[in-house]
Amino acid sequence: MKSIFRTLFGAATAVSLLLPVVVQDVGAKDSATNTIALRNEMHHQLIAQALPSSAVSPIYLYHRCWNIINQQYFDKSYGGQDWSRWEHHYDTKIKTKDDAYKAIESMLASLGDPYTRFLNPEAFADETNSIKAHLFGVGIQLGMSELKKIVVIAPIAGSPASTAGVLPGDEILEVDGELIAGQPLDSVVKKIRGPINTKVTLTMLRDGKRIPIPLTRAEIPVKAVTKTVIMPGNVGYIRLDSFISAKATEELKDALTKVEGADSLVLDLRNNPGGLLDNAVQIANLFLKGGVIVSTVDGNESKASTISRGQPTFEKPIVTLINGSSASASEILAGALKENDRSVLVGTKSFGKGLVQAIQKLDDGSGMNYSIAKYLTAGGNYIHKKGILPNIEVKLSDDEYKKGLGPWWIDPTFKRFNREPVDGYDIQLLAAIAEAQNEVRKAKGQPIQPFKDEEVRKQILAKLGKPVIDTKKAAQAEGSKPTGHAAADFAQPKAPGVSGVPANR
Repeated sequence: MKSIFRTLFGAATAVSLLLPVVVQDVGAKDSATNTIALRNEMHHQLIAQALPSSAVSPIYLYHRCWNIINQQYFDKSYGGQDWSRWEHHYDTKIKTKDDAYKAIESMLASLGDPYTRFLNPEAFADETNSIKAHLFGVGIQLGMSELKKIVVIAPIAGSPASTAGVLPGDEILEVDGELIAGQPLDSVVKKIRGPINTKVTLTMLRDGKRIPIPLTRAEIPVKAVTKTVIMPGNVGYIRLDSFISAKATEELKDALTKVEGADSLVLDLRNNPGGLLDNAVQIANLFLKGGVIVSTVDGNESKASTISRGQPTFEKPIVTLINGSSASASEILAGALKENDRSVLVGTKSFGKGLVQAIQKLDDGSGMNYSIAKYLTAGGNYIHKKGILPNIEVKLSDDEYKKGLGPWWIDPTFKRFNREPVDGYDIQLLAAIAEAQNEVRKAKGQPIQPFKDEEVRKQILAKLGKPVIDTKKAAQAEGSKPTGHAAADFAQPKAPGVSGVPANR
């Protein structure tokens, strides 16, 4: 049977970046071997299909998309319609490539599936670069404040922006002399991005002064693990930002060696939108002694399960943090850990993304993502539009989120830059640390110490009521460089008026 390159896309909340996940072919016996085969076949297919754009017939492009959906779409009701009605619907109307693109978009929209979509050549190239973990730009993460100002969250260490002295809190006024006031964040990002070795000048507002900063674009390093530290109480902490990088598993293995002296581990999957499922499976194998990791069910109701190989490298207690922006591969890992009784989940209900997509490059360089299966968590649960519930729920009110009690790397007030997990404001992390310590106590037969949720909240709010330290000036004085974090983290439903895009630009 011909192998299919399969992907499983993460949640697209306030951002349009969708992260693919590779899953094994139905009936495959060897997951690792099959994944390699899928990648190799995909590579050859893409080369074979890479025809000059001018040589591709617009009507052929449309019919190719119709046929792919007709043969491979997972829902054979096609969203409750007769799919044949679209086959020749635009035959007399498609004259140009743009006509074909619009017709394909309309056809796919009729399925009512937000994860089945058409990508023009530029968008498909962006997605391909995301899969390959390639980002090109100047290396800054941006956010939009409630006042609609484009603000630097942090430059990535070693990037052109960091080297040139861009600082957290800098406000971007102009890009190459063009005022960007009132423009959407994604539009500003597109202006800043560009090919390697090209130049762009950003005019910043800092301490009331306009500062032009010329930058030369470069390839920006993409990290899956963005923080590793041993917290007070000898609790290891690892923040896994995404599963997109091909090196994610190796990064996590390296991070585990750095916390091997800890008594327990907090694995932070909050705001992690997904990535390669192969990574999710391999990472699950680092913790599991056996059991199902994930299952997929295609349009013919054929089910295939991936089983843990049962050779964990980390066997100490684990607590996993999730929230409403933990999606796709994050949910697969969280579900595998929870439903195999390997980890307690702390936080809020996950996003709820349970469909598997294929990614298909088309003949003119454009592409299409389309749903070909659904996945079930380790316990056989279909979580699409439902999410995974944590064992210990730690909610945040809108007011608490706005004041900064959410994930430690996010500050909706845009006042506390260069935050760290040990700063004591992240209520969910504090609850996870307390639970990790209790898991150690349980293993030793010692009494647990309940987390005093309301008391801790009051203490944090009282601390937040004090004057905020100007960490931007402190960073300047100390000559320190902040650690970069994905600006997609600012796409939080709990933070009205705060938005973000992948801004490794």
